Amino acid sequence: MLRLDNVKVYENLSRDEVVAKAIKKYRIRFDDVVDAVIIRKSIDARKKSDLHYLYTLAVTVRDEKKYPGLPVHKEPEEPQIRKNRKSEYDPIIIGSGPSGLFCALTLIEHGYKPIIIEQGNKVEERIEDIRRYRETGVLNIHSNVQFGEGGAGTFSDGKLTTGINSVYIKKVLDTFYRFGAPEEITYLAHPHIGTDNLVQILVNIRKYIEEKGGRYFFGTKFTGFSKENGIITVECGAMSLKTDALVLAIGHSARDTFEMLYRKNVAMKQKLFSIGVRIEHLQKNIDAAQYGENHELDLPAAEYKLAYHNGERACYSFCMCPGGEVMASSSEEGCIVTNGMSNYARNGRNANAGLLVNILPEDIGNDDPLAGVYFQRELERKAFMLGGGNGYAPVQRYEDFKDNRKSDHIGRIVPTYKPGYTLSNLREILPEYVCDSLEEGIEYFNGKIRGFSDPDAVLTAVESRTSSPVTVIRDDDFNASVRGIYPCGEGCGYAGGITSAAVDGIKVAVKIIEND
Repeated sequence: MLRLDNVKVYENLSRDEVVAKAIKKYRIRFDDVVDAVIIRKSIDARKKSDLHYLYTLAVTVRDEKKYPGLPVHKEPEEPQIRKNRKSEYDPIIIGSGPSGLFCALTLIEHGYKPIIIEQGNKVEERIEDIRRYRETGVLNIHSNVQFGEGGAGTFSDGKLTTGINSVYIKKVLDTFYRFGAPEEITYLAHPHIGTDNLVQILVNIRKYIEEKGGRYFFGTKFTGFSKENGIITVECGAMSLKTDALVLAIGHSARDTFEMLYRKNVAMKQKLFSIGVRIEHLQKNIDAAQYGENHELDLPAAEYKLAYHNGERACYSFCMCPGGEVMASSSEEGCIVTNGMSNYARNGRNANAGLLVNILPEDIGNDDPLAGVYFQRELERKAFMLGGGNGYAPVQRYEDFKDNRKSDHIGRIVPTYKPGYTLSNLREILPEYVCDSLEEGIEYFNGKIRGFSDPDAVLTAVESRTSSPVTVIRDDDFNASVRGIYPCGEGCGYAGGITSAAVDGIKVAVKIIEND
């Protein structure tokens, strides 16, 4: 295959038209083309006067020697797996988020039949649990935005961008496409699936795993374990199962599980994390700031990714959700937690993003590995009380936040948080250094995106579950301090999003297969 880079497109073209334009640019005879695949599509908006799509294609020709000046495209090759596992016990996976599911899929591919333990409900039932919480404030602490089939990423934007470099990234994208995601996720520079698509994809993955002999236990809480003669007894309430490979694909909100593991002397340590707010703008204003207004392209809702540094302190955007909603995302009673969600179309009125400030070790002032968990929880409880103690979230216009006064009205930007919101002064609950960094960051970002410091921009507190505050330590074979236990994914400190969590799940499965 030949690689055709930097194909600029200034109009809305079909796939076949893009291919025709690319082979014409590189002077490839149409009769020589056997196949053509788009491998990357991005939007180049660096100059508003030169806004265009940028494509890269892989084109298979009958004779590459006829085009000696063009580079050859090579797909990344996955390493060969040495299949050494011969255990009589099925691997057990705690959690059905991306890391757990891709761990299970990899094991299935190699002939093993994993058991998946999930405290939350199936995704179809989970939708109802979340709908009930958003409409009534009644929280199911075991099945919510954080817990349930698909993990926390199910009710987000389904964003698949990642900062890691792995040969397994293509496998992850291709797998999502295989189970029902739109084909364009395999080549977009910033792919996303959307919550609406993720729901059916999860059902398809579940059916496949079950058809191949894997087993799910929903509504089943992992409560403890013991180990004797190399065999781990996994306790799930009244049920117990035995294994020699226990995968901890727990989410970063599995606080009681962290506490149980700590009591069982599973080694862990504090991990850096951040806290902050969700910020909402009108999506049409973000579009205008990012794309300009003089173009004819049919562009998707605009995104942004921003960062500001002041010494050791940083303020940055996280999980930006174009055309989305701010979600009620708590998994504990008496707490307010925010997150963002978008459907695939990203056609909502508002744009939202987490706006976060990093927490330094001296901010915690405690060597307890779980100190970050307690720090998060304290802020979430303060947000609950500031919101009125009824499940409403505290919100504030940016102008009022900047002037340190309680908001008394909402402007052009209406908060999307449900079940409701309470006009507040967020400085009453957020640490001073967080507030200062947020204000500095927002003013700085206004120089990058016109209107970011809009007086009517809405801040909703508190954004506290962006990453795990704990790392469950593992060795080079991915074993925890208790051998046979495999910490995995975002909750245990080894990933930072859907794609990286899925990749980590694959890597853990490979270790289990290769360990004898």
